[in-house]
Parts: sequence; structure tokens; C-alpha cells
Amino acid sequence: MSLPFKLNLEPSRDKAVLRKQLQAERMALLDRHQRAAHLQEVLQVWLISRKEQTIGAYWPIKGEFDALPALYRWSDGHEDRRIGLPVMDRETKQLRFHVWYPGCPMEEDAYGIPKPKDTEEFHPELLLVPCVGFGPAGVRLGYGGGFYDRTLAALQPRPATAGLAYAHGYVPWLEPEPHDMPLDALLTEDGVVWER
Repeated sequence: MSLPFKLNLEPSRDKAVLRKQLQAERMALLDRHQRAAHLQEVLQVWLISRKEQTIGAYWPIKGEFDALPALYRWSDGHEDRRIGLPVMDRETKQLRFHVWYPGCPMEEDAYGIPKPKDTEEFHPELLLVPCVGFGPAGVRLGYGGGFYDRTLAALQPRPATAGLAYAHGYVPWLEPEPHDMPLDALLTEDGVVWER
């Protein structure tokens, strides 16, 4: 899917500025809902061939793609399939994943993001990761807190990872930093744009 317009800004080489640019561009996408519908379809089709039974996801913020409807469809009628949302461990600054289902009790975390309240913790086999931006070969640009990188470095066995983003967030010169954990796949409204 091509952009209906393109901001005449060169993406900043400063990652903090780049994050702000990409978030503002994402919020300004006039067809964001249409893009989300396309990405729902891409994710649903991609999940058909996956063997994992437990998936860690995220609560969408700041115009991020909402993967929860596709995940609910994936789990519907399959009692062995579980979906989890992140809960931050304040000591380690890593994410733990607790079971989520539509209507489950929720509470806000320290950042004001809803999280499951008093549901079971589990180790996801597949982790869906939100991307502010992305580059070649699974490079992800997040919000800069390092939560996913720390979590992925610590989880054993390491779950498979798939970044979810809108295509406008592609930054061809983006390179990983030493602490960055590369993604195994990246999905946009245009399809699977990268997979190991």
C-alpha cells in the first residue's frame, strides 16, 4: 500500500528525533484505519502456518497497530492457545507476559498502559513486537526504553519474534546497536516484508 501523501521531511539520523517524526507521521496517516484492516488480514494469514500456541502481544498506544482482534480470532475455539500482554518487572525492567482475553480484569501500569490484573503468567513461544520504525533484516526502532531488548536477551528459550508496523516506518539506513535484538519477521499492511 503506498502512502496517499508523503511528508517532505528527510528522516532524522538522530534516533530520538526520528522516533518523534515517525510517531507524528503515523498519527497523521489519513488511511490508518484502512491500513490496520489490511494488517489484520496479513497477520491472520501469517498465523495460520505458525505452530506456536502461546503468543505475547502488546496493548496498542500512540497510533500503533492493534493486533488483539486478529489474535482473538486465532485463539477462538482453541483452548490450548493463549494470548498474553506485557507486565513490566520494576526491578529488572523486563517484560513478563500475563494471560489476556476479552473482558479480563485490567489495570494501568506505571506508564498508564492497561495490563491484565491477576491473570496467570506464561512464557510466550511467539512475541509480537510493536515498531515505531524498522530497517533491513529485522532491525526495529522502538520507543527507546529497551524493554523488549532486555526481555528477549533474558527469555530462555527465546521466543520467535515478529515486528508489526505500518509501511511508512521503513528507514532503509537504520542499523542495529550492539544491544538490539533482531526480529525474526516483520509484517506491515503490505504483507510479510522480511522473514528469516
